[in-house]
Amino acid sequence: MFAGLWPLMAYADDAAPPREAIVQELMVRDLAGVIGREVRMLTVEYIAGGASLPHRHNAQVFVYVLDGAVRMQIEGAAPVTLGPGETFYEGPDDVHTVSANASQTKPARILVFIIKNKGAPVSTAVAPAVHR
Repeated sequence: MFAGLWPLMAYADDAAPPREAIVQELMVRDLAGVIGREVRMLTVEYIAGGASLPHRHNAQVFVYVLDGAVRMQIEGAAPVTLGPGETFYEGPDDVHTVSANASQTKPARILVFIIKNKGAPVSTAVAPAVHR
């Protein structure tokens, strides 16, 4: 599991951080024919009601829903709710404003492919869009 790979929900300073998502990296490979780029494959399991804080990947991100339902939104686009077999894409300049389990009672799991610069962070937290 990668701590900090997916920005998790905020929590009170005096409380332990909630376990909103379980991230498991499945594979990392250099992108063939493209110097300095890599592809990462991972799963993210959101607990019931789990969500990520706004973030960006500075990468191409391909999401495939394995189980449950997830809510996704990119800044400037309408939110979508996706179920098993449905897909979602984030471009390198996108801010992922909503990434959440659509259920308050059941977990949701996604498969994620990230194509990014080798050595660059997988995810970067972004301040909420108050004055963007």
